[in-house]
Amino acid sequence: MSYLAHTADDRRRMLERLDVADVSDLFADVPESVRLGRPLRLPPGLSEAALVRRMASLAEANRGTDRLVCFLGGGATDRFIPALVREVVGRAEFLTAYTPYQAEISQGTLQAIWEFQSMMAELTGMDVAQASMYDGASAVAEAALLAASATGRSRVVALRSVDPQSRAVLRTYAAGRGLEVVEVGDRGDGRADLDALAAAVDDATCAVIVADPNFFGVIEAAPEVAEVAHRHGALCVAQVDPVALAVLTPPGEWGADVAVGEGQPLGIPLAYGGPYLGFFAVREALVRRLPGRLAGATYDARGERGFALTFQTREQHIRRERATSNICTNQALLALAASVYLASLGPQGLREAAERSLALAHAAARRIAALPGYRLANEAPFFDEFAVRAPVPAERVQATLLRHGLLGGSDLGEDYPERRGELLFAVTEARTEEEVDRLVAALEEAGA
Repeated sequence: MSYLAHTADDRRRMLERLDVADVSDLFADVPESVRLGRPLRLPPGLSEAALVRRMASLAEANRGTDRLVCFLGGGATDRFIPALVREVVGRAEFLTAYTPYQAEISQGTLQAIWEFQSMMAELTGMDVAQASMYDGASAVAEAALLAASATGRSRVVALRSVDPQSRAVLRTYAAGRGLEVVEVGDRGDGRADLDALAAAVDDATCAVIVADPNFFGVIEAAPEVAEVAHRHGALCVAQVDPVALAVLTPPGEWGADVAVGEGQPLGIPLAYGGPYLGFFAVREALVRRLPGRLAGATYDARGERGFALTFQTREQHIRRERATSNICTNQALLALAASVYLASLGPQGLREAAERSLALAHAAARRIAALPGYRLANEAPFFDEFAVRAPVPAERVQATLLRHGLLGGSDLGEDYPERRGELLFAVTEARTEEEVDRLVAALEEAGA
């Protein structure tokens, strides 16, 4: 099929076939009041070579992230991505596929989804994982809706240490469904205030949402949080870091009923904020309340294994009043990227990436805490993100880091006024000891 522009003769013959004299006649039904009424003032067209040069000159106005070393966290982290991931997801049969409505011609995509589901179920320690969500924030909100449906209750209790963007999306979803959202703070060291949580959870609560590690990087007292939820018949929803699960106890083993999270760390680039990937896993008793859909493995009449969409409780497939969610599709391409990432690393490789992140982050934290005027904001255990209280305003620290080609220190005061002056750093396996040296030196200069 040719993608060249139509010729004048092409346009003339099409207009004759439509029995109109001019292209403008095609818009006769559009009221004059909403038409532009004037020609667009656009510059002349450019050749491809000239256009590439023009775009390159515009791009030079940005300081490319390839020249910056990233120590930012807070929901998205810079991790090493094996070349195999881009090679596979860039194949035309995956990259151009939309969504597998016709199973008989979508076997590759369906198998990739099935593999993703299997890996996420194993990683989280849950019984079943679905085909993926739009992102981690929408997964948290959908988990609250699932809990409300499963329990018939309308009160959601979320720890304030859950990602602020996830809590904002949760409040938006809850408003449309008439759910009450109550937030509970920490006890001063970044961990949940269990006494305050126990006072907030009652017999009207459908879900208690906990992040582990939480937004401050702290490893939560998650089993105790789950116990408080179950004491009142509520579900425990765990927001988890998939890489951290290689070294931490998975939520399925400490009592969570639902495990959700952001899949960006699994082979997906930062990409200026998206698109990202949400994952959603549950215990078997909740499988029929899952949002979205499930891909299943089966066998055909000849006994050969095949794949099909076996469970689709979406508005597009069943009556609206029976739908569990109005999610339209799943992030199939990004789920594939996560699957290729996990398959290329394997269990041992993922554990090594997590252990290197853990070791490098703790080494960096110790060195930063030893600088004059700096101290760790929380004393509780953490994985690869940690909060630092600086002796100078956050803006000054960030500006100094940027001059040294470093991105780092998310200002916690933007979302937590009581934590003004605290900066959140992430140190992953993608960083080196030399880069940590640069970070420590720049922080020392900023605090001088």
